[in-house]
Amino acid sequence: MDEVFKALADASRRSLLDRLHARNGQTLNELSEGLEMTRQAVTKHLVILEEAHLVTTIRHGREKLHYLNPVPIHQIGERWIRKFERGKLAALSELKRQLEKRDE
Repeated sequence: MDEVFKALADASRRSLLDRLHARNGQTLNELSEGLEMTRQAVTKHLVILEEAHLVTTIRHGREKLHYLNPVPIHQIGERWIRKFERGKLAALSELKRQLEKRDE
């Protein structure tokens, strides 16, 4: 999970993930369009994202297509976010139950 946090720590890499989320299966050229960084820089960021398993690639003829892999992000949500929500959800459920009981 350290690789995932390292990959997500950089704004440029998060931007690439956002681009893939908006339109999955892009080539390096497509991902580089409109960015203020070189193709080589985009390639380096993609390598880090691939090592963190946030991006997978598939060769399609001469092209290499990049796809978002949401599983590591989901695992972060499960491990680091969801457990902190349990108490709040239980409190809201109890509040709802008490309000409904009062209204009866």
